[in-house]
Amino acid sequence: MSTPRGFKDRADDSLFTLVGDVPELVRNLVVAEVDAGKAWVKRTGKDAGIGSVWIIAALFFLFWAIAALLAFAVIGFASWMPLWGAALLVFGIIIVTTILLALIGVMRFRRITKTTNPAQSIATDVKEIRNEF
Repeated sequence: MSTPRGFKDRADDSLFTLVGDVPELVRNLVVAEVDAGKAWVKRTGKDAGIGSVWIIAALFFLFWAIAALLAFAVIGFASWMPLWGAALLVFGIIIVTTILLALIGVMRFRRITKTTNPAQSIATDVKEIRNEF
C-alpha cells in the first residue's frame, strides 16, 4: 500500500525489516549530505568568483579615478579656467561608478554568508542521532 505522496507505508513491517533497512537509509543520508555539500561548494565558488570580478572592476575604475584627480589638480592649479570643472565632473562620475561596482561586489559576497553550510546540517544530524541513543 502506498501513501498519496508515493512513499511506502511501513506500518506493517516487522522490526527486523525496519532494522535491516537502516544501512540503506544511512547510506542515502550520507549520499544526500555529500551531494548537498558539493552543490554548496559550487554555489559558493561561483558567488565568490563573480564578486571578485565586480571588485576588480571597481578597482579598475578607482585606478583611473586617481588619474582624473591628478588631471583635476593639474588643470585646476595651472589655469583656473572652466577646464578643471570638467575634470572634477569626470572624477565624480568615476567615483560614483566605483562605489556602485564595489557595492554590487559586496552584495555578491554577502550571498555567500546567507547560504546554509551543509556541514552544519550534518553536525545537527549527528547530534540528533547521539541524543536518541
